[in-house]
Amino acid sequence: MKIVILGAGVTGSSVAGALASEENDIVVIDQKPHLLSALKGRLDIATIEGNAAHPSVLEQAGVGTADMVLAVTNNDETNMLACQVINTLYTKPKTIARVRALDFLNHPELFAPGGIDIVISPEQVVTEAIHNLIKYPGALHVSEFAEGLVRLVSIRVVPTGFLTGKRIQAVKEKLADSMIRVAAIFRNGKAIAVNGEALIATGDEVFFVCPRDKVRKTLVDLHKLEAPVKTIMLAGGGHVGKRLAIALENNYQVKVIEQDINRAKEISNDLRKTLILHGDCTDQSLLQEEMVEEVDLFCAITNNDGVNLISAGLAKKLGAKKAICLINNTSYLQLVDGTDIDLAIQPKLETLGSILRHVRKGDVVGVSSVCGGSAEAIEAIAHRSVAAKSVVGQRVDQINLPDGVILGALIRDKEVIPVHHDTVFAEGDHVVMFALEKKLIKAIEGYFQPI
Repeated sequence: MKIVILGAGVTGSSVAGALASEENDIVVIDQKPHLLSALKGRLDIATIEGNAAHPSVLEQAGVGTADMVLAVTNNDETNMLACQVINTLYTKPKTIARVRALDFLNHPELFAPGGIDIVISPEQVVTEAIHNLIKYPGALHVSEFAEGLVRLVSIRVVPTGFLTGKRIQAVKEKLADSMIRVAAIFRNGKAIAVNGEALIATGDEVFFVCPRDKVRKTLVDLHKLEAPVKTIMLAGGGHVGKRLAIALENNYQVKVIEQDINRAKEISNDLRKTLILHGDCTDQSLLQEEMVEEVDLFCAITNNDGVNLISAGLAKKLGAKKAICLINNTSYLQLVDGTDIDLAIQPKLETLGSILRHVRKGDVVGVSSVCGGSAEAIEAIAHRSVAAKSVVGQRVDQINLPDGVILGALIRDKEVIPVHHDTVFAEGDHVVMFALEKKLIKAIEGYFQPI
């Protein structure tokens, strides 16, 4: 597949890295030569320096023969204009634009057919990811499939926890529910075999797939459900901070710390129950004055990784029960390990899943990129096919998926059904699978081709 990426920033470079490893023909356009040079140095891709919205630059990139264009520059207007130009001048490529500003997103008529095919909002994706972690305290990762009917949840194994030293078979017996499945175990960033004899160790990240209404009980059964969150302090009132406050303020006590006085005044007009504080989130006296020690959750979500690390670590030292932070630069993740910070969220990984669902060749309707992008959970729709392999009419134990692909859930007629070895796939089934390695995705795509 030929893919043109507009923008070589955090999102553009992470998408280029993910897609270049899958035998795609990638071209990246950006006005900053040092960003393009860095990408060119580590990836087998083509780069073009120039304005991504200019027809001449797009022509140079061969947009007319591209299958897809991802407009992910840091400027909404550039992304929207580029897609409009492409859809006006060319017929083939599907256009996907990153749009951040709520002013644009609140007017869906701006994204009518013929202008932009698909709009993605990384800030909204990140907001939903954090909101899910708040709803299920104790989880390390939560993502949704099948229109929210199914959740993929991961937890960290602690030395004194129920899971430590247990075999998978013992965990299955504890849960005693065929609709709750252990999808993967990652140890030091690498997947280990998931079978009845697999032994779970301290530090492992264990992924479960289960129906929405069973997530809380599963966390309770595994002794991982923490006390409910009531008070939240957000460090940063930018795109993510504002969206998150809007999503939370009706059900939680929320405070937002914003250093830019104009931004603080602006977001205060849209937030009715949230307390807006003008100040520096790394200021110890301010955090103490606002009684950070009584806060259940401190979220450092500014656009500066360093500020996020410092403020989250400081808040935890001062007594906040839990602290999470956003990290865009992967190398900064190593610094989190040496702090009291409970969890680091990578916006580029959250965004990557929303983009990959449109890149996958099968009838894929959901993707969650996990474990640094090395593994994926995928939701695909089963179709009967004469020209390609299909799971329809086949039993689970007849499907020849490679080792490393784990069946997580089966949704039929908007209902999660138990999965056994003799379960037969039907037309229109939504199947949630976990691919422990990206090289296994091609096998999944082969079984779930659209009609």
